[in-house]
Amino acid sequence: MGAAVIAARACLRSGVGLLTVNVPREERCILQTAIPEAMLMMRTELTLDKTAFAAVGIGCGLGTGKSSLELLQQLFEQFPNPMVIDADALTIIAAHKSMLKKIPHGSILTPHPAEFDRLFGKHETAEARIETAIQMAVQSHCIIVLKGHKTIITDGNKTYRNTTGNAALAKGGSGDALTGMITAFLAQGYGSLEAAQLGVYLHGAAADLALKKQSKESMLITDVIEHIGDAFRLL
Repeated sequence: MGAAVIAARACLRSGVGLLTVNVPREERCILQTAIPEAMLMMRTELTLDKTAFAAVGIGCGLGTGKSSLELLQQLFEQFPNPMVIDADALTIIAAHKSMLKKIPHGSILTPHPAEFDRLFGKHETAEARIETAIQMAVQSHCIIVLKGHKTIITDGNKTYRNTTGNAALAKGGSGDALTGMITAFLAQGYGSLEAAQLGVYLHGAAADLALKKQSKESMLITDVIEHIGDAFRLL
């Protein structure tokens, strides 16, 4: 549930307004205690009315078992709008490659290099991975955010390299926060490419601001989330 808490907190700090977190019933107290601003939906009660939810982010703390696979399949069937897909959701898709064709057009995939290679095959260099990202973004009609040093964002036609962020982001939880941020921007009505750009840039900018009060060794993703507001002020 740590991943879900981090993603939820970053999403709320990025202006989503109203957030619903889908969790197993036995884990609900963690979310209610850590994120009282978020609404909860129990895992067994999943109903996704596309008019009720502007955007969906999935994967942070999802798990990779049978029930998680069924949940992801259900989501693809019920929610045709663009969504943010990360972490365990990417691992599930990598193990069931036919699901790549079911991802709603305009969705944003946010793999780190290892997740990317599980999805699209082994790559020997970062440059080769970027070339594949561009090709697969076209084929899947999705935005690919290839995380790493100078994160790459591509829709297959335009490709951007991020200039914010630092090595302290190479820690557990950073990707969960990014997923929450991008989901917030998607929910606010930004296009998929713009939501990805905003999320990645501000995620890195908040980390740069947090580093002024921490060291690369001590900085936590919760420190970064607390500086999202300062990053907004930069814009």
